[in-house]
Amino acid sequence: MSKQKNIFISHYEKDDSHVQSLKKRLIREGYDVRNFSVDSTKHKDGRRPSDAVIKRLLNIRIKAASTFICLLGPDTHTRKWVNYEIRKAYLEGKKIIGIYSHGNKNNVELPEAFKKYGSSTLGWNSIEKLGGIISGENIPFENPDGSKSNKLHDSIRIKC
Repeated sequence: MSKQKNIFISHYEKDDSHVQSLKKRLIREGYDVRNFSVDSTKHKDGRRPSDAVIKRLLNIRIKAASTFICLLGPDTHTRKWVNYEIRKAYLEGKKIIGIYSHGNKNNVELPEAFKKYGSSTLGWNSIEKLGGIISGENIPFENPDGSKSNKLHDSIRIKC
């Protein structure tokens, strides 16, 4: 990858360690990514910001990201901010890719917004495919077991 790419990884806050692991794996594979996600490692003085501050920060960071990734864990579908983030990414015309957290491909319910706006899902070990998607390559989509899949939805992207 020749140019740094901004990514946003939507996730349940208790999955912060998976977010850090995913970012490290992408970098280790040679992808130059900058994580624009909002996670507990970025809270000032360990204090949780207000909902208004979180919303403003999410809007700014999702808009600045070239690729939107939703980390799909067992509790992701229950989080209001995850659904908000997915809808915002859709409205911004972002690629919306789901990646199952390690060991969770068979026991995860997709967030409602992802069912409506998500492009595809990938398994945890599909780091090269995820990197290719981030790089802009036309990578075939896959099911959690690694078999070929069709996109969940065709995304229409409009640049203004």
